[in-house]
Amino acid sequence: MSQCNIFDSKTVLPDSDLAARQKTLLGFDARYEKIHDQLRLLLNLNELADWSKKHHGQRIPLCDLVADQYPLVIFYGDVGTGKTATAECIANRLAKESGTEDSMLFKLSNRVRGSGKVGEMGTLLTQAFQEVIQSAGKNRRAILVIDEGDSLAASRSQEHSHHEDKVAVNTLIQCIDDLRRFGGRIVVFLCTNRLSVLDAALQRRAAIVEEFLRPNEDERRELLKMDLTGVSLTESQLAELASVTGPKNGAPGWTFSDIRTRLYPAALASAFPNQPLSFTHLHEVAKNMRPSPILEDF
Repeated sequence: MSQCNIFDSKTVLPDSDLAARQKTLLGFDARYEKIHDQLRLLLNLNELADWSKKHHGQRIPLCDLVADQYPLVIFYGDVGTGKTATAECIANRLAKESGTEDSMLFKLSNRVRGSGKVGEMGTLLTQAFQEVIQSAGKNRRAILVIDEGDSLAASRSQEHSHHEDKVAVNTLIQCIDDLRRFGGRIVVFLCTNRLSVLDAALQRRAAIVEEFLRPNEDERRELLKMDLTGVSLTESQLAELASVTGPKNGAPGWTFSDIRTRLYPAALASAFPNQPLSFTHLHEVAKNMRPSPILEDF
């Protein structure tokens, strides 16, 4: 496997496409503001000494404790709730706000698991982190997004855990530990559907742990209103669509992904090519289509 295949994508930040995508993420601003202060501190740990001398006249011991944080952020929650997209857009916004030129965003591929050869997964993980570190150099920032983190970082204590998986988790922990020497210029966002499956050592290392939930009725209505601009729908019709995509008969409410990647295409297909998209098309699909099942977090 060539090293270039370790990543699904490499993006120079700030990026206009990610900035546009951010506008489509419902609740992004509120979530960003919620964790912004912690993120800002995490990305500027090398400036703690100067801050302490300026405001306290000395380097207070607390600086050393805080500076020892691991540059790891964990986003967890159900499938289709926007974890990975949010991580990528947060990285982009941080790069824009910091004014750092040529920051890089890396999205790790599941191909890093390799073909099953002894030691291959650990080697590929090490290569990936080496490339991220090289990208940061001496002055730039680099952010690594690991999607479906439970496939790479499952607990080493699980009975069915393979030796290679345990080696990979050890390697991942060691690589994250090593990133502390960069003072926040390199940060890892690990996204997972099941927090409890992650190895305990990784959970303990996370500086920020943020949960992503399925949208409630108000959020579904807001999403529908935003996405269906230009379609002639009344407020009561939007409210009905928000209601019908909610929990019912033991099934959970719809995820953002359910609405955008399943409801909209199916409704549009029923209208195309001879009719305008209408409430009826959307409502019929929503009534007859089931949402994604909840992935239980044991």
